Amino acid sequence: MPSDNVPSRPRRSERARRAILDATYDLVLEKGYAKLTIEAIAARAGVGKQTIYRWWPSKGAVMIDAFLPEGAGEETEVDLPDTGDLAADLKGVLRATADEFADPAFSARLRALSAEILLAPELAPDVAERVLGPGLRAYKKRLLAAQQAGVIAQGDDVDLDVAVELLLGPLHYRWLHDLGGITHDYVDTLVDFTLAALRPGATTTSSSSS
Repeated sequence: MPSDNVPSRPRRSERARRAILDATYDLVLEKGYAKLTIEAIAARAGVGKQTIYRWWPSKGAVMIDAFLPEGAGEETEVDLPDTGDLAADLKGVLRATADEFADPAFSARLRALSAEILLAPELAPDVAERVLGPGLRAYKKRLLAAQQAGVIAQGDDVDLDVAVELLLGPLHYRWLHDLGGITHDYVDTLVDFTLAALRPGATTTSSSSS
């Protein structure tokens, strides 16, 4: 039976894993992804390189995990609220997102990740799937439920992936280029405009008649 003064192996492993992720996150912010090395991560975390390679195949994989919300895993999925009021549900979630964008620590974290994707485009597919994917799928799932309930238009010309981009794209564009505050009023307007375009009878096909 292990001594009370000696952490169990799972606890030691979790401490080492957390130290590696924290070290990676700090080093990316300090030096950038291009200068990040497994050796530097190991030294900062106080572990051996073999410990890192036991859990991750590359520095890119470590960095993506370092930027994921704590507790998120390989198969993490999220759901948006479904109260029956689509506009209220979307506004509630996007207001919480606006509050995150107003947090300097969150903003710095996201800017660092965005910059590293430009410098190392090979990371983009994993970031799209693991960092952005759960949220994008949650929005699409909520819109699909609204569509099935007859709240928004149906038909082949209604592209729900584009609808999600209409909700989230302007927010990210405004934040990325510092074009104005990400306020509750702003995200409410995004929801209103998007849902106006999705009302039954309001959508049009992408083709034009001659």
